[in-house]
Amino acid sequence: MSLLPPFYHIIPQKYHAKLIQFIKFGLVGFTGLLMDTCVVYLLRNIIGLNVATLIAYFVAATSNWFINRLWTFHGLGEQQRILYQWLKFLITNSLGFLLNRGTVFFLFFISIDCRTYPVIALLAGAIAGMFANFNLSRKLVYTNRFSKKD
Repeated sequence: MSLLPPFYHIIPQKYHAKLIQFIKFGLVGFTGLLMDTCVVYLLRNIIGLNVATLIAYFVAATSNWFINRLWTFHGLGEQQRILYQWLKFLITNSLGFLLNRGTVFFLFFISIDCRTYPVIALLAGAIAGMFANFNLSRKLVYTNRFSKKD
């Protein structure tokens, strides 16, 4: 089964690999959104919505990093030490973090519905950070350049 959409034939061949990576990245991101949402809903009544939202981001980001390492960008950057690559992923995607959680907290601030149903804000935040995270991860994290050898 191909991950390429039905309209792929209008996209130049040289972009097919990147498109497949982007689709995989989006699917992994969706699993991260599910994890993000579960953690927020599990913790919000215990530690508060804002703190739960911050913790959930790092849980979901860690999961996304690992799945992307194994599937989306398989074979790229695997010679890097695991901890090094994970930290590089978090640091590199700090712009995505700001876009994501900035959107989430802005929506929490302006909308009672988003505070009541955080999944709305979490979805908007995931979309806001996705493109930055994909491009930064692809160029700086999951690459065989700039690697730290074991």
